[in-house]
Amino acid sequence: MENYFYATGKRKCAIARVWLQEGEGNFLINKCSLENYFPRETSRMIIKQPFELTNTLGKYDVKVNVLGGGISGQAGAIKHGIAKALLEVNQGFRNVLKKAGFLSRDARIKERKKYGRKKARKRFQFSKR
Repeated sequence: MENYFYATGKRKCAIARVWLQEGEGNFLINKCSLENYFPRETSRMIIKQPFELTNTLGKYDVKVNVLGGGISGQAGAIKHGIAKALLEVNQGFRNVLKKAGFLSRDARIKERKKYGRKKARKRFQFSKR
């Protein structure tokens, strides 16, 4: 695999392995097209944000293997991976991507359930009598 730029992106419980190659701007996510894998327009918009910010939309083909998490987490992981892969392409994009916050990993995850509780913080209904 020559002329590929690789990066890993993470968000919530999702992990995305991203490869960029110069091309026409095709997206291949888990062997599906972008429109088939992400039916919501907002998810597709999130994924394309790093390209729009660096004016490289349509210049790179994107191949992604993503696993874990839900639709929103996977879209965020792909965005993080694309931003890191664009740094491999050109270090000049660093200031723009860092100012937009695309290079920092969003570490917020779901809090674990505690014993004696219904969820992480929600309690069972209290009954005095």
